[in-house]
Amino acid sequence: MITSIQEWFKNHLEIDNSHSEHTIELATAVLLYEVMRADHNLEQLEQDSYRKQLVKHFSLSDSELEDLCRLSQSEADDAADYQQFTRVINDIYDAKEKRTLLDSLWSVAYADHELSPDEDYTIRKIADLLYIPHSQFIQSKLSIKPV
Repeated sequence: MITSIQEWFKNHLEIDNSHSEHTIELATAVLLYEVMRADHNLEQLEQDSYRKQLVKHFSLSDSELEDLCRLSQSEADDAADYQQFTRVINDIYDAKEKRTLLDSLWSVAYADHELSPDEDYTIRKIADLLYIPHSQFIQSKLSIKPV
């Protein structure tokens, strides 16, 4: 019985490890998707902004964009936390690129001209995991906020 339990853990840990390596595109897409769904209301304006931000960050064909959107939704649904995605971004992006990503997160959140507390909390959590100073968090929020 112990052997079967050990086999079960070995198999599941190997499966988890195979998904631990994400691309910068997927990591970015998942974080943007998390902001979009934070308020449990996937409005068309937010979905359009989500896609616009992905196109802005990466050179994607229409089919690549669709694939990335589907994959990001699947990865977000399966993820237990944001760290696996923010780790990729921290390894690759410098401070300026992280700020650009933060601006994109706010753009998705403000796309429907409303900022829910859940969206604000999600972005705050992501910003903390990206080691973005609070002053930059506020500056980004105010620079993107619609008038």
